[in-house]
Amino acid sequence: MKRPTALVTGASSGIGYEFARILAQENFNLVIVARNENILNDLKGVLESEYKIAVKVIAKDLSNILSVYEIYEELKKEEIAIDVLVNDAGIGKFGFFYETDWRKEEEMIHINVTALTYFCKLFGKDMVARNRGRILNVASTAAFQPGPLMAVYYATKAYVLSFSAAIANEFQGTAVTVTTLCPGLTATRFHKSAGTEKSKLVAGKKMTSARDVALYGYRAMMKHKTVAVPGWKNRVLALASRFAPRAAVIASVRKMLEE
Repeated sequence: MKRPTALVTGASSGIGYEFARILAQENFNLVIVARNENILNDLKGVLESEYKIAVKVIAKDLSNILSVYEIYEELKKEEIAIDVLVNDAGIGKFGFFYETDWRKEEEMIHINVTALTYFCKLFGKDMVARNRGRILNVASTAAFQPGPLMAVYYATKAYVLSFSAAIANEFQGTAVTVTTLCPGLTATRFHKSAGTEKSKLVAGKKMTSARDVALYGYRAMMKHKTVAVPGWKNRVLALASRFAPRAAVIASVRKMLEE
């Protein structure tokens, strides 16, 4: 049988990087997407050497929505069908909404929301036509409540969870599944780039490895789970946020995010 192909965004580091390694181990050819072409080429060399698979590198900035269509068209021309889509690319920004840089937040919305949605639209349609496919969208435990001091980031992840659950329902009756991965604190570069390193939520806290999160997500996707929250504490907190008074939940998140 022809080896299946997986597309992973945000593959240059963190959870996306680990997803690429896991999928390579599971005998998938890969299309890896991120901004840093040098890192992607290094990863390509390692994966092709270790697992004897084919890896295609596409260096694109997903804050430019045209990049999504360009990726899709490039793969269509090369007749590369995507069997698994992992939307991992995402960024965050810490600070009061009235003080933060709008350009950074606009970039966040484009990457976390618009690009993810467009990827699902383009490749999801093809998956339905071929009667096979899996989509995994990376959200966060941030998806379950508003987040003062990271208002836009939390809102984008709430969108990912809501959108993914809705299309998972729409895909019922087809051979396409949608899984939303909602990790808690994970040991990646996200916290440094987002500026949350000194927050009470992050500073001094034990974090789950990106490898463990990606492996949990991969297994959940293969079991056709709709929502996957790694770690029993994260599952309890996600559930509690649905029943606790909303004002109390928001105040608690604010307190955790404060430095």
